[in-house]
Amino acid sequence: MAWAVAVVLFCEALFVAALNWFLGVVVDRQDMSLAGLDPGTMAMSSKIGGVVFGLYFALCGLVALLVALRNRAPSGLGRALLISVAVVHGLLGAFAWGPVGWSAFLLMVVVLALVVLLLMTYDAQPGTAPSAGGAPPGAGGAPEAADGPEDGAEEPGAGSGGSGTRRPRGKAVDPQDDVPAMAAPGVTPPVSTTP
Repeated sequence: MAWAVAVVLFCEALFVAALNWFLGVVVDRQDMSLAGLDPGTMAMSSKIGGVVFGLYFALCGLVALLVALRNRAPSGLGRALLISVAVVHGLLGAFAWGPVGWSAFLLMVVVLALVVLLLMTYDAQPGTAPSAGGAPPGAGGAPEAADGPEDGAEEPGAGSGGSGTRRPRGKAVDPQDDVPAMAAPGVTPPVSTTP
């Protein structure tokens, strides 16, 4: 997904820069003017705009490429750039519907969907999203389940005979605690006579 977004944004960067540069050259050679504006100023503005927007799309493509190489969600400035390029494609699609047609609108919507899917896919990966308690695993939240009871927890006594008697782990064992419980009711267990 990230590779596709990076390739599309790099291609867009080249296309936008080349198109604006070509329009600037046409305006300059044809000596065109719009509402009395100087043709040289219009040509230079078109070329500068093409370079700026080309660099912007190339930078966003670089962020998508880094996401693909690192295999983790973008953060900080990179995330802001990807969100902004998604918004730009939505606006370009809305504005391109009338002058260009539905094909340009569809192309902008496809690129918008790719960028949004990139952001959502990497945010939903395990290990990048916080746990249900709100804190990522190992960041001071609830401890993970251990293989056995921890120190101080009670565990079944070895000599309890299945009676369910529990004693704290790591404490001294009293011989009186290990007397097995009798199965028959009313029978008293034998008492140790040793002092």
